[in-house]
Amino acid sequence: MKNRNFIVQGDICWSKDPQTLETRAGAFLVCAGGKSAGVFSRLPEQYAAFPLIDYSGRLIIPGLADLHAHAPQFAFRGLGMDLELLDWLEIRAFPEEAKYRDLQYARRAYGLLAGHLKRGPNTRLVIFATVHTPATLLLMDLLEESGLVSLAGKVNMDRNSPDILREASAAASLAETEEWLDACFSRNNGSGYKNTAPILTPRFIPSCSDELMRGLGELRRKYRLPVQSHLSENKKEIEWVRELCPESESYGAAYDRFGLFGGESPAAPVVMAHCVWSGEKEITLMAGRGVFAAHCPQSNTNLSSGIAPVRRFLEAGVPAGLGSDVAGGAHSSIFRAMVDAIQVSKLRRPLLGLDEKALSLEEAFYLGTAGGGAFFERCGMGRSGSFDPGCDFDALVIDDTDIAAPFELSLRDRLERTVYLSGERHIAAKYARGRKIETAG
Repeated sequence: MKNRNFIVQGDICWSKDPQTLETRAGAFLVCAGGKSAGVFSRLPEQYAAFPLIDYSGRLIIPGLADLHAHAPQFAFRGLGMDLELLDWLEIRAFPEEAKYRDLQYARRAYGLLAGHLKRGPNTRLVIFATVHTPATLLLMDLLEESGLVSLAGKVNMDRNSPDILREASAAASLAETEEWLDACFSRNNGSGYKNTAPILTPRFIPSCSDELMRGLGELRRKYRLPVQSHLSENKKEIEWVRELCPESESYGAAYDRFGLFGGESPAAPVVMAHCVWSGEKEITLMAGRGVFAAHCPQSNTNLSSGIAPVRRFLEAGVPAGLGSDVAGGAHSSIFRAMVDAIQVSKLRRPLLGLDEKALSLEEAFYLGTAGGGAFFERCGMGRSGSFDPGCDFDALVIDDTDIAAPFELSLRDRLERTVYLSGERHIAAKYARGRKIETAG
């Protein structure tokens, strides 16, 4: 759809905040120049000339945001799910990622990923590539063509990694990263990408030397770039970080030493995946630095990592969203992440003996839409995940007629059933920044 001035009519749901779900039956949602102009029960006269797309009887919700995924791991999702994290990396993840030095293989694999993402409910994603610059650029080209909004990163790792993936030195990794950034900025005859953007991606502390981390901190400041990595996912990993960085008070403090933990540059935010075992000092540091937590409940279950303290993040003011962590998580849909987030939050009380309230549907829906969308706003890529005026028009139209009930359902009921029961076939239309995403094929 080239004209980004239009109206959709249907049953509309979106989050105002973690506790507040707004619902409007038979309402009008206006897209003006690719942005939401608001939801109206009666259409204002000023929009009367906009074309109307009638989705009466269908749910209209914001597009979903995935704050953490691994593009090369998509190829083996659903495999190795009986392994724990560090074994899973050695047996499954690293051998697969090594294949992406072959650009022909990368083209086949990333083409499958791009098609899958177009068909699913996510409209935004933050994603790891591999250490290979040509394959990373190919991934970004495919994401750009898809119309989805994304942040993608060439991975850095110069120690404690398989020989076939380990970069030769910190200096070589940093030089390759600058070459990748130059190629990103020169895309489209020097205008750069429109829908995707680079994000610095140290894999995690154990795989990056101090020299490399220090250099990435300098690149972050030089280019004002966001950062993605992993934090406090697994107890063995945390002990490893403690051995490597004995002078740091916490895993997060180890990133902070190198200027890779938010704080001084609001335009260069940081998202950390998992944060399963983040303690009070680390949570306080995250809140103070504005570091986003990407909660990946399915992966944390599959890889025996644990249950992240998401309730504590919300209480402490840590900005948070959801991640699929494909392929630690077997499913890319953030609807599935919402379900898993609610379910694992219910287990913290009986398993950990905590007097802690489980996540509600409203909170999980917020995390998967406006919560994750806030990271993109911080990156200068537009506010998303809501229909408040000024937000980018990212929207899903859900045909839930085949998951109806023999009794009357409220819009909240229908949303809950959509979160738990819907699949690709229920997506009647999908928009990102006011442009319709072609989901077929």
